[in-house]
Amino acid sequence: MSVRRDSHGLGATASGSAGILGSMSAPASVASDDLPVTVSFTRRADPGHAREMTAWIRAGLSMAEGFPGFLGGGWVRPRGESDEWHMLCRFADQRSLTAWDSSPERQWWLRSGEGLAEVTRTERRTGIEGWFDAPVAAEVSTPTARSAPPRWKQAVTIWLVFFPVNLLATVTLGRLLEDTHVVLRVLVVTLTLTPVMTYVFLPWVTSRLEWWLQGKRFRDR
Repeated sequence: MSVRRDSHGLGATASGSAGILGSMSAPASVASDDLPVTVSFTRRADPGHAREMTAWIRAGLSMAEGFPGFLGGGWVRPRGESDEWHMLCRFADQRSLTAWDSSPERQWWLRSGEGLAEVTRTERRTGIEGWFDAPVAAEVSTPTARSAPPRWKQAVTIWLVFFPVNLLATVTLGRLLEDTHVVLRVLVVTLTLTPVMTYVFLPWVTSRLEWWLQGKRFRDR
């Protein structure tokens, strides 16, 4: 992967910086003309002209879509009131980029943006990695899988559900089916209790004992 950066002073205009991408002559460090090329560029514009800037950028991207080898592009602002606009375009190879860069259509588009924005940096990269600079600071939050409670706590929780539900079933269904064959009686009872425990009572009890299952204090639940 090769990298090229062009940094300009804040006073450079669209025409004075040879366009939104600055000077786009092919760098000698490009490893291969057949590699995809990504060009990122930063411009500054008055936040009060955000609508005009947005319309101008969209017009440029729409124009670029008609060029062979254009793979896509976009723009982003760091925050709502920022005066910076970060944009990028990607082309299939150096030839496609050069054709777009030197086209009369692009030159007309650049002239239409004179006085609207200032170019501050242009960067061209080939390959895939390293599109963006390393951030000044970053915070990454990765959710961690909750560990399973100890087996003895799981057993206690199941028993707390199983005992009263089984007792209730014995008193009710057991009496209704006391004259039924034991196999059929157990089959009916288990078919009744299993979904009731799984979908009703176990989730209810588990949610209320979550603090205990996860080893927390009652006041921290």
